[in-house]
Amino acid sequence: MARIAGVDLPKAKRVEIALTYIFGIGRTSAQQIVDEAGIERSKKTDDLNEQEITQIRGIIDAKYKIEGDLRREIAMNIKRLTDLNSYRGLRHKKGLPVRGQRTHTNSRTRKGPRRTVMGKKKK
Repeated sequence: MARIAGVDLPKAKRVEIALTYIFGIGRTSAQQIVDEAGIERSKKTDDLNEQEITQIRGIIDAKYKIEGDLRREIAMNIKRLTDLNSYRGLRHKKGLPVRGQRTHTNSRTRKGPRRTVMGKKKK
């Protein structure tokens, strides 16, 4: 099993798909990494030898910000916005959509499950 950047890559998948399991690497960047390393895209992660794994690690370390560093940077960016009390920062704080989506309906992912407000009971 190949282990890159603290992530165990799945065995039975193609290399370009398996690399997307690393936070910060999507399909396009995975394809670029595989091409630069000179590995066939259709090759499975089981079939990689140590030299190829080392080559992939080197490329990722040199060119990409991934996993913990990337998560930390994203968290710091959000913290900066909230400290500035910018509009986007306030939306992050309140747990509402940040990028201008409507909230009258939709946005359940950000707002969470519906909370019903009960009216007064009549005697």
